Formats: sequence, structure tokens, C-alpha cells
Amino acid sequence: MYVVKSPLPESDLKTVAEALQGALVDLVDLALVGKQIHWNIVGPRFRSVHLQLDEVVDTARTHSDTVAERAAALGVSPDGRAATVAADSAIGTVPQGWVKDTDAVGVLVEALGAVITRMRERVTATAEADPVSQDLLIGITADLEKHHWMFQAEHA
Repeated sequence: MYVVKSPLPESDLKTVAEALQGALVDLVDLALVGKQIHWNIVGPRFRSVHLQLDEVVDTARTHSDTVAERAAALGVSPDGRAATVAADSAIGTVPQGWVKDTDAVGVLVEALGAVITRMRERVTATAEADPVSQDLLIGITADLEKHHWMFQAEHA
């Protein structure tokens, strides 16, 4: 049931809905992972990585809201519930307890890489179906790739 009607043809809407829902799940989980590590990081680079994690969390939260609102605007009900995120996220499990700063950076490099890989697939999938949603996903991917680059530089 669609309360809000989309101008997209049904087949295009299905493609876009899957892309936006997947992006939402990955962004919500990225924010959660970022905060989990933010709270548990220890080591000589604690402060710089701690602050850098907040930047990733802010980016993920901002973009998750934008993605969810784009889905809603197209008549697709976004699902950011914990069970959905846990079942569908591209991000693997993160360490429990205290995380050494160098390990924390490595976890973020992997998490961002996993999300970026799927975002690029969504960019491709939405090219014909909905260039507006594709443009949104391109911008998100660019922001995530910047964070990925910075964490890789930390990890070198």
C-alpha cells in the first residue's frame, strides 16, 4: 500500500526503493558503529580518532535522514528499526569492549569500505530508474569516500 504516490513507474520504484532502503540500513549502522567505537576507543591517538569518529557519525546520521525522507517522498516507507538494520547491514560485527586506537581505525576503514561498495552498486542501479535518487546517492558516496580516505591515511 502506498499512501504517497510516486511518479515513477512501478519497476523503477522497486529498484529505487531497494537502493534507498539499503542505503538507510547501512547509514544507520555506520552511525551506530561509529558511536560504539567512539565510546570505547583507547590509546595514544584517542582524542584525534575520537573526534574523527564524531564526524563520521554526523555524516551518517544526516544522510540517513535525507535517504529516509527521499524514500518517503516516493511513497516508500523507510525502515530503520534495529532488527532490520541488524539483519541487512553490510557492516560486520565490531569488537566488544575497549578498542585500541589502531584497531578502531582499521574497523572504520573496513566498515566504510563495505558501505561504499554497496553505495556504488546503488548509484549504478538507480541511474536509469531515478536520476534524482542517484544524485543523492552519489553525494553520500563522495562524503563517505572522504572519510574512508582520512581513516586509511590514519591506518597507514
